[in-house]
Amino acid sequence: MTPLIGRKRNGRMAAALSLLACWVFLLCSPDTAAAHHGVASLGAAGLEGPGAPIETSSSATLPRGEALVYLKVDYAPFKKRTAVRDAETDHYTFWLFGLGYGFTPYLSGYVFLPVNTKVREDNSFNTSGLADASLIWVVGFKYDEGFRLVPASESLDDLEDWHFTVYGGVSLPTGDENTRDRNGEIDPGFSLGFGEPSLSAGATATKTVGARATLVGETSYISFFDHRYADGNRTRFGSEFRLNTALSYRVLTLAAAKLRLDANLEANYLRLDRDRTNGVAETATGGDILYAVPGFRLYWKQTSVGLGVKLPVATDLNEERLQQGAEGKEKYRLLVTLSMLI
Repeated sequence: MTPLIGRKRNGRMAAALSLLACWVFLLCSPDTAAAHHGVASLGAAGLEGPGAPIETSSSATLPRGEALVYLKVDYAPFKKRTAVRDAETDHYTFWLFGLGYGFTPYLSGYVFLPVNTKVREDNSFNTSGLADASLIWVVGFKYDEGFRLVPASESLDDLEDWHFTVYGGVSLPTGDENTRDRNGEIDPGFSLGFGEPSLSAGATATKTVGARATLVGETSYISFFDHRYADGNRTRFGSEFRLNTALSYRVLTLAAAKLRLDANLEANYLRLDRDRTNGVAETATGGDILYAVPGFRLYWKQTSVGLGVKLPVATDLNEERLQQGAEGKEKYRLLVTLSMLI
Protein backbone atom coordinates (compact mmCIF):
# COMPACT_ATOMS: atom_id res chain seq x y z
CA MET A 1 0.00 0.00 0.00
CA THR A 2 1.27 3.46 -0.84
CA PRO A 3 1.91 5.52 2.32
CA LEU A 4 -0.45 8.46 2.85
CA ILE A 5 2.36 10.99 2.48
CA GLY A 6 3.34 9.38 -0.83
CA ARG A 7 -0.25 9.53 -2.10
CA LYS A 8 -0.48 13.20 -1.21
CA ARG A 9 2.84 13.98 -2.89
CA ASN A 10 1.93 11.98 -6.00
CA GLY A 11 -1.49 13.64 -6.13
CA ARG A 12 0.02 17.12 -6.03
CA MET A 13 2.51 16.14 -8.72
CA ALA A 14 -0.22 14.67 -10.93
CA ALA A 15 -2.34 17.80 -10.59
CA ALA A 16 0.62 20.03 -11.39
CA LEU A 17 1.56 17.94 -14.45
CA SER A 18 -2.05 17.95 -15.63
CA LEU A 19 -2.07 21.75 -15.47
CA LEU A 20 1.23 21.88 -17.35
CA ALA A 21 -0.09 19.46 -20.00
CA CYS A 22 -3.19 21.61 -20.53
CA TRP A 23 -0.99 24.69 -20.99
CA VAL A 24 1.19 22.88 -23.53
CA PHE A 25 -1.93 21.68 -25.41
CA LEU A 26 -3.22 25.24 -25.67
CA LEU A 27 0.19 26.46 -26.76
CA CYS A 28 0.48 23.89 -29.54
CA SER A 29 -3.13 24.05 -30.75
CA PRO A 30 -3.60 25.79 -34.13
CA ASP A 31 -6.82 27.30 -32.77
CA THR A 32 -4.98 29.44 -30.23
CA ALA A 33 -6.09 33.09 -30.53
CA ALA A 34 -3.72 34.88 -32.89
CA ALA A 35 -2.62 38.51 -33.21
CA HIS A 36 5.65 35.09 -31.51
CA HIS A 37 18.78 26.92 -23.32
CA GLY A 38 23.30 23.92 -15.85
CA VAL A 39 21.44 24.12 -19.86
CA ALA A 40 21.44 27.43 -21.76
CA SER A 41 18.29 29.19 -22.80
CA LEU A 42 18.50 30.66 -26.27
CA GLY A 43 16.68 33.68 -27.67
CA ALA A 44 16.89 37.25 -28.85
CA ALA A 45 14.22 39.90 -29.38
CA GLY A 46 13.85 43.60 -30.10
CA LEU A 47 11.59 46.40 -28.92
CA GLU A 48 8.71 44.96 -30.92
CA GLY A 49 7.70 41.41 -31.70
CA PRO A 50 8.11 38.22 -29.65
CA GLY A 51 9.43 38.14 -26.11
CA ALA A 52 12.10 35.79 -24.80
CA PRO A 53 11.77 33.98 -21.43
CA ILE A 54 14.52 33.54 -18.83
CA GLU A 55 14.90 29.75 -18.54
CA THR A 56 12.96 28.51 -21.54
CA SER A 57 14.55 28.75 -25.00
CA SER A 58 12.62 30.83 -27.53
CA SER A 59 12.37 30.16 -31.27
CA ALA A 60 14.54 33.10 -32.30
CA THR A 61 17.55 32.56 -34.57
CA LEU A 62 20.40 35.01 -34.95
CA PRO A 63 20.59 37.37 -37.95
CA ARG A 64 23.05 36.23 -40.62
CA GLY A 65 26.54 37.51 -39.94
CA GLU A 66 25.77 38.74 -36.41
CA ALA A 67 26.98 37.37 -33.08
CA LEU A 68 25.39 37.07 -29.64
CA VAL A 69 27.43 37.35 -26.46
CA TYR A 70 25.74 35.55 -23.58
CA LEU A 71 26.20 35.23 -19.81
CA LYS A 72 24.04 33.34 -17.36
CA VAL A 73 24.50 33.04 -13.59
CA ASP A 74 22.53 30.35 -11.71
CA TYR A 75 22.85 30.40 -7.90
CA ALA A 76 21.24 27.50 -6.02
CA PRO A 77 21.30 27.21 -2.18
CA PHE A 78 19.99 23.87 -0.89
CA LYS A 79 17.73 22.78 1.93
CA LYS A 80 19.49 20.85 4.70
CA ARG A 81 18.30 17.66 6.38
CA THR A 82 19.99 18.47 9.71
CA ALA A 83 20.89 21.61 11.61
CA VAL A 84 24.39 20.23 12.25
CA ARG A 85 27.18 21.70 10.14
CA ASP A 86 28.18 18.60 8.21
CA ALA A 87 29.00 17.41 4.68
CA GLU A 88 25.64 18.33 3.17
CA THR A 89 25.67 20.40 -0.01
CA ASP A 90 25.42 24.11 0.78
CA HIS A 91 25.13 25.75 -2.64
CA TYR A 92 26.06 25.63 -6.30
CA THR A 93 26.92 28.60 -8.51
CA PHE A 94 26.94 28.03 -12.26
CA TRP A 95 28.47 30.65 -14.58
CA LEU A 96 27.77 30.09 -18.27
CA PHE A 97 29.60 32.10 -20.93
CA GLY A 98 28.34 31.77 -24.49
CA LEU A 99 28.97 33.02 -27.99
CA GLY A 100 26.49 32.54 -30.83
CA TYR A 101 26.75 33.29 -34.54
CA GLY A 102 24.16 33.47 -37.30
CA PHE A 103 25.53 31.49 -40.26
CA THR A 104 22.29 31.94 -42.19
CA PRO A 105 18.91 33.47 -41.19
CA TYR A 106 17.77 29.98 -40.17
CA LEU A 107 21.01 28.40 -38.87
CA SER A 108 22.75 29.54 -35.68
CA GLY A 109 25.66 28.00 -33.83
CA TYR A 110 26.62 28.43 -30.18
CA VAL A 111 29.58 27.53 -28.00
CA PHE A 112 29.19 27.59 -24.21
CA LEU A 113 31.91 27.58 -21.55
CA PRO A 114 30.62 26.86 -18.01
CA VAL A 115 32.45 27.65 -14.78
CA ASN A 116 30.98 25.79 -11.79
CA THR A 117 31.40 26.24 -8.05
CA LYS A 118 30.09 23.58 -5.63
CA VAL A 119 30.34 24.06 -1.86
CA ARG A 120 29.65 21.70 1.04
CA GLU A 121 28.39 23.07 4.34
CA ASP A 122 31.51 22.03 6.27
CA ASN A 123 33.86 22.90 3.36
CA SER A 124 35.02 19.27 3.22
CA PHE A 125 34.68 19.21 -0.56
CA ASN A 126 34.57 22.50 -2.46
CA THR A 127 35.20 22.55 -6.20
CA SER A 128 35.44 25.45 -8.62
CA GLY A 129 36.64 25.71 -12.18
CA LEU A 130 35.95 25.14 -15.85
CA ALA A 131 33.32 22.48 -16.51
CA ASP A 132 32.42 20.74 -19.78
CA ALA A 133 32.11 23.04 -22.79
CA SER A 134 29.28 22.46 -25.25
CA LEU A 135 28.40 23.13 -28.88
CA ILE A 136 24.81 23.64 -30.08
CA TRP A 137 23.34 24.03 -33.57
CA VAL A 138 19.91 25.61 -34.02
CA VAL A 139 17.69 25.46 -37.14
CA GLY A 140 14.74 27.84 -37.28
CA PHE A 141 11.58 27.59 -39.36
CA LYS A 142 8.06 29.01 -39.38
CA TYR A 143 4.53 28.16 -40.48
CA ASP A 144 2.99 30.50 -43.05
CA GLU A 145 0.71 28.56 -45.39
CA GLY A 146 3.15 25.72 -44.93
CA PHE A 147 6.45 25.11 -43.15
CA ARG A 148 9.47 27.04 -44.41
CA LEU A 149 12.90 28.05 -43.17
CA VAL A 150 13.17 31.43 -41.47
CA PRO A 151 13.74 34.11 -44.16
CA ALA A 152 16.36 36.85 -44.10
CA SER A 153 13.88 39.50 -42.93
CA GLU A 154 10.38 39.51 -41.47
CA SER A 155 7.82 42.24 -40.87
CA LEU A 156 6.01 42.59 -37.55
CA ASP A 157 3.08 40.79 -39.16
CA ASP A 158 5.39 37.94 -40.15
CA LEU A 159 6.63 37.69 -36.56
CA GLU A 160 3.06 36.83 -35.52
CA ASP A 161 3.32 33.50 -37.37
CA TRP A 162 4.18 30.31 -35.54
CA HIS A 163 7.97 30.01 -35.24
CA PHE A 164 9.88 26.85 -34.37
CA THR A 165 13.41 25.62 -33.83
CA VAL A 166 15.05 22.24 -33.56
CA TYR A 167 18.49 21.99 -32.01
CA GLY A 168 21.14 19.48 -31.14
CA GLY A 169 24.34 19.65 -29.19
CA VAL A 170 27.27 17.83 -27.68
CA SER A 171 29.35 18.55 -24.60
CA LEU A 172 33.11 18.14 -24.57
CA PRO A 173 34.93 16.61 -21.55
CA THR A 174 36.95 19.74 -20.74
CA GLY A 175 36.25 19.73 -16.99
CA ASP A 176 38.25 17.70 -14.45
CA GLU A 177 36.12 14.65 -13.60
CA ASN A 178 38.61 13.31 -11.04
CA THR A 179 38.43 16.18 -8.55
CA ARG A 180 39.14 14.82 -5.05
CA ASP A 181 38.09 15.92 -1.58
CA ARG A 182 40.54 16.55 1.28
CA ASN A 183 40.59 12.79 2.00
CA GLY A 184 41.49 11.98 -1.60
CA GLU A 185 38.05 10.59 -2.48
CA ILE A 186 36.27 11.21 -5.80
CA ASP A 187 32.61 12.22 -5.76
CA PRO A 188 31.31 12.35 -9.36
CA GLY A 189 28.48 14.64 -8.25
CA PHE A 190 31.03 17.24 -7.15
CA SER A 191 33.39 16.81 -10.08
CA LEU A 192 33.73 19.59 -12.63
CA GLY A 193 33.24 17.32 -15.65
CA PHE A 194 31.52 14.11 -16.70
CA GLY A 195 34.58 12.56 -18.33
CA GLU A 196 32.61 11.73 -21.49
CA PRO A 197 30.61 13.72 -24.03
CA SER A 198 26.88 14.11 -23.50
CA LEU A 199 24.31 14.49 -26.27
CA SER A 200 21.33 16.84 -26.28
CA ALA A 201 18.41 17.53 -28.60
CA GLY A 202 15.36 19.75 -28.37
CA ALA A 203 12.64 21.74 -30.08
CA THR A 204 10.78 24.98 -29.42
CA ALA A 205 7.54 26.64 -30.55
CA THR A 206 6.75 30.35 -30.20
CA LYS A 207 3.56 32.32 -30.90
CA THR A 208 2.51 35.88 -30.20
CA VAL A 209 -0.95 36.36 -28.71
CA GLY A 210 -2.33 39.84 -29.21
CA ALA A 211 -0.06 42.87 -29.27
CA ARG A 212 1.93 42.19 -26.08
CA ALA A 213 1.98 38.51 -25.11
CA THR A 214 4.22 35.68 -26.30
CA LEU A 215 3.75 31.98 -25.56
CA VAL A 216 6.77 29.67 -25.76
CA GLY A 217 7.08 25.91 -25.44
CA GLU A 218 10.24 23.80 -25.34
CA THR A 219 11.11 20.15 -24.94
CA SER A 220 14.61 18.70 -24.68
CA TYR A 221 16.53 15.55 -23.80
CA ILE A 222 20.11 15.03 -22.57
CA SER A 223 21.83 11.63 -22.46
CA PHE A 224 25.08 10.82 -20.65
CA PHE A 225 27.62 8.03 -21.14
CA ASP A 226 29.22 5.68 -18.66
CA HIS A 227 32.66 6.79 -17.45
CA ARG A 228 35.35 5.03 -15.44
CA TYR A 229 36.94 7.39 -12.91
CA ALA A 230 40.52 7.33 -11.64
CA ASP A 231 39.47 5.32 -8.56
CA GLY A 232 38.18 2.50 -10.79
CA ASN A 233 34.46 3.14 -10.27
CA ARG A 234 32.10 3.70 -13.19
CA THR A 235 29.26 6.24 -13.11
CA ARG A 236 26.58 7.06 -15.62
CA PHE A 237 24.41 10.04 -14.75
CA GLY A 238 20.69 9.74 -15.38
CA SER A 239 19.27 11.18 -18.58
CA GLU A 240 17.27 14.41 -18.35
CA PHE A 241 13.95 15.14 -20.03
CA ARG A 242 12.59 18.69 -19.92
CA LEU A 243 9.24 20.20 -20.87
CA ASN A 244 9.03 23.98 -20.49
CA THR A 245 6.33 26.54 -21.16
CA ALA A 246 6.50 30.30 -20.74
CA LEU A 247 4.37 33.41 -21.01
CA SER A 248 6.13 36.70 -21.74
CA TYR A 249 4.14 39.93 -21.52
CA ARG A 250 5.41 43.33 -22.64
CA VAL A 251 4.54 45.76 -19.84
CA LEU A 252 6.52 48.81 -20.97
CA THR A 253 7.93 50.19 -24.23
CA LEU A 254 9.83 53.49 -24.46
CA ALA A 255 10.61 53.76 -28.16
CA ALA A 256 12.58 57.02 -27.86
CA ALA A 257 14.90 55.43 -25.28
CA LYS A 258 14.93 52.07 -27.12
CA LEU A 259 13.80 50.46 -23.89
CA ARG A 260 11.41 47.55 -23.29
CA LEU A 261 10.40 45.64 -20.15
CA ASP A 262 8.75 42.20 -20.20
CA ALA A 263 7.25 40.22 -17.33
CA ASN A 264 7.74 36.44 -17.58
CA LEU A 265 6.11 33.42 -15.97
CA GLU A 266 7.44 29.96 -16.74
CA ALA A 267 6.69 26.35 -15.81
CA ASN A 268 9.69 23.99 -16.14
CA TYR A 269 9.19 20.23 -15.78
CA LEU A 270 12.27 18.03 -15.32
CA ARG A 271 12.34 14.23 -15.34
CA LEU A 272 15.62 12.75 -14.06
CA ASP A 273 16.49 9.07 -14.48
CA ARG A 274 18.48 7.35 -11.76
CA ASP A 275 22.27 7.58 -11.75
CA ARG A 276 24.08 4.26 -12.10
CA THR A 277 27.34 3.27 -10.36
CA ASN A 278 29.19 0.20 -11.63
CA GLY A 279 26.06 -0.74 -13.54
CA VAL A 280 23.76 -0.59 -10.49
CA ALA A 281 20.99 2.00 -10.14
CA GLU A 282 21.67 4.40 -7.26
CA THR A 283 19.08 4.97 -4.54
CA ALA A 284 18.08 8.56 -3.69
CA THR A 285 18.66 9.77 -7.26
CA GLY A 286 16.23 10.83 -9.94
CA GLY A 287 12.58 11.76 -9.97
CA ASP A 288 10.19 14.43 -11.21
CA ILE A 289 10.33 18.16 -10.48
CA LEU A 290 8.09 21.01 -11.53
CA TYR A 291 9.57 24.50 -11.22
CA ALA A 292 7.85 27.87 -11.45
CA VAL A 293 9.98 30.76 -12.74
CA PRO A 294 8.64 34.30 -12.34
CA GLY A 295 10.90 37.02 -13.69
CA PHE A 296 11.55 40.06 -15.86
CA ARG A 297 13.56 40.84 -18.96
CA LEU A 298 14.76 44.37 -19.75
CA TYR A 299 15.80 45.28 -23.32
CA TRP A 300 17.90 48.29 -24.22
CA LYS A 301 18.94 48.65 -27.85
CA GLN A 302 20.58 45.30 -28.67
CA THR A 303 21.20 44.29 -25.05
CA SER A 304 18.89 42.44 -22.70
CA VAL A 305 19.10 41.55 -19.00
CA GLY A 306 16.91 38.84 -17.48
CA LEU A 307 16.19 38.20 -13.80
CA GLY A 308 14.19 35.25 -12.48
CA VAL A 309 13.68 33.05 -9.43
CA LYS A 310 13.27 29.31 -10.05
CA LEU A 311 11.18 27.62 -7.37
CA PRO A 312 10.52 23.85 -6.97
CA VAL A 313 6.73 23.90 -6.54
CA ALA A 314 6.07 20.14 -6.84
CA THR A 315 8.42 17.16 -6.56
CA ASP A 316 8.16 13.38 -6.73
CA LEU A 317 11.74 12.26 -6.12
CA ASN A 318 12.98 8.71 -5.65
CA GLU A 319 13.61 8.13 -1.93
CA GLU A 320 12.94 11.82 -1.49
CA ARG A 321 13.75 11.96 2.22
CA LEU A 322 17.27 10.74 1.49
CA GLN A 323 18.00 13.26 -1.28
CA GLN A 324 19.91 16.44 -0.53
CA GLY A 325 21.84 18.75 -2.82
CA ALA A 326 19.98 17.57 -5.92
CA GLU A 327 17.46 19.11 -8.30
CA GLY A 328 14.17 19.61 -6.51
CA LYS A 329 15.84 20.13 -3.11
CA GLU A 330 16.85 23.76 -3.71
CA LYS A 331 15.52 26.56 -1.55
CA TYR A 332 15.40 28.51 -4.81
CA ARG A 333 17.55 29.22 -7.86
CA LEU A 334 18.42 32.83 -8.65
CA LEU A 335 18.84 33.32 -12.42
CA VAL A 336 20.51 36.32 -14.06
CA THR A 337 21.17 36.51 -17.81
CA LEU A 338 22.88 39.09 -19.99
CA SER A 339 22.87 38.94 -23.79
CA MET A 340 24.16 41.38 -26.39
CA LEU A 341 23.83 41.24 -30.17
CA ILE A 342 27.01 42.48 -31.86
